[in-house]
Amino acid sequence: MRKNIVLTGVGGQGTVLASKLIAAAALKRVEICKADFQVCSHTSKPQSAAEAYDETLHKGVQVMSAETIGMAQRGGSVFSHLRIGEGLTSPMIAKGEADLILGFEPAETVRMLPYLKEGGQVVTAIRGVMPVTAALAGGNYRAEDMLEYLRSRVNNLLLVDTDEAVKALGNPKIVNVVLLGAALASGALGLTEEELKGAIRDRLPEKLHELNFRALDYFRSVQGIVT
Repeated sequence: MRKNIVLTGVGGQGTVLASKLIAAAALKRVEICKADFQVCSHTSKPQSAAEAYDETLHKGVQVMSAETIGMAQRGGSVFSHLRIGEGLTSPMIAKGEADLILGFEPAETVRMLPYLKEGGQVVTAIRGVMPVTAALAGGNYRAEDMLEYLRSRVNNLLLVDTDEAVKALGNPKIVNVVLLGAALASGALGLTEEELKGAIRDRLPEKLHELNFRALDYFRSVQGIVT
């Protein structure tokens, strides 16, 4: 699997946690190779589990990430570059190379659009959050303008009504996992539901597991797509 993923939003939306959950799920897949050499065998010759695992690492299967959080605590821009695959030398994604842009806010999604490769997937929340710079300048900001721009420029676009998800699930802090579920449903994430649930189990307190599992399943269960 080779994936380049850009996650983008504003401070407080859980963008960095979403990136860490994807990374944890991808790393878990590599760890599974150590227990099952049939999964990670890259050659036709018989291998032990350890040999297959070592070969996987030798071939450079990695998970690399970089976050820019800037004015995150003040509602500023936050974005993460996440790369999964072989022979990676840098965590930064070049423009025109992202398989997936996962946006938590429409304007921030538009800002990252130059990174999307031809035929790439965009998944974004439709709820706008006025950027700090616009708020300080007293400027006007309409999320719908950003969404119209995305509709005109992106062929593979999923728009997610996260406000409805919050109402249904009763917690505003699950938007990041709802968007992960939408990315999963798009097929562009390159991971399975069980791998993401495993990352949630590993990374979050047990008392939050059930809520986040529901959030992950939300998109597929109600098909919360706006077209």
